Amino acid sequence: MTATPTDPTATPDLLGEALDRLRLQGALFFRSELSEAFLLESEPLAVAPFLHPGAERLLIFHVVSQGSCWVAGADGVRHWAREGDVMVLPYGDRHILGGREDAELVSILSLIDPQPSDRIPVLRHGGDGPAVDMICGYLYSEDPLFHPALGAFPAAFVVRLPTDGAIADWVRASIELTLDDTVRWSDDPNSLQRRLPELIVREVLRVHLATAPAAHAGLLAAVRDPVLAPALAAIHSAPEQHWTVADIAAEAAVSRSVLDERFRTVLGRPPMRYVTDWRMHLACELLATTDESVGNVSRLVGYDAEESFSRAFKRTYGESPSVWRATA
Repeated sequence: MTATPTDPTATPDLLGEALDRLRLQGALFFRSELSEAFLLESEPLAVAPFLHPGAERLLIFHVVSQGSCWVAGADGVRHWAREGDVMVLPYGDRHILGGREDAELVSILSLIDPQPSDRIPVLRHGGDGPAVDMICGYLYSEDPLFHPALGAFPAAFVVRLPTDGAIADWVRASIELTLDDTVRWSDDPNSLQRRLPELIVREVLRVHLATAPAAHAGLLAAVRDPVLAPALAAIHSAPEQHWTVADIAAEAAVSRSVLDERFRTVLGRPPMRYVTDWRMHLACELLATTDESVGNVSRLVGYDAEESFSRAFKRTYGESPSVWRATA
């Protein structure tokens, strides 16, 4: 398990093939031109059926093209993103976007005006402070990977893309195309322009899954496994719980031996090792993208004592949480 994002082009073919099989459909793509101070509320579930008929939820992403800002889900934890980072809401939960200054909370829905169909909608809001620009997308997928009950992902997270290499060049080119006001957008749903949200999310997930404890497409297989799916849903939804193998087996309604066999076969590790790896993965995201103290992070990922968390983190990454955060 690595402590920093890797170049997704270097991940195993199995992961790439699994992501290529995901069915993602673009529902909306727009730009946000913000300036300090701003505080925006988004409730995608309320409008999901209008953006994509029949949809109960949407996958949302925000690519920061200039400045820095934060996103917070229901738990209120602020995940910071800077230029080139991507904020992901995999289950389309209500969330808040904000900057470094305090501001009055405003609904995003009140700021989007109807615009010509051949142009990307632009949302403008904020004061006279520094600019914060984003490219935002809403996608729909029926894949169980994005079902909130399975909890394959945190409710909100930030992906730090590589700063150089093929993927970095591709994302930069996509951003430039999206920001180009002279480009007229095609009505063809199969055109490159219309597929940009889907392509961006695939690459973002490639980076995220390559650093997760279930790398090499293990997580993609696990969420479709009748034993592992409920087990992962329980672990991911409550990483702070004092899990035992017996507890996890009860959640999956199987014996401890069957549970152990499925974890080792599909995820390549026993259940409790997966619990620890998942906690360390969440800890890295919190340390890298939030201002939570090391003590708070330790409690959020299931450690009553900060010292125990620090020892587990150092065993995994070779350095203490505070040192890792300073150099991440």
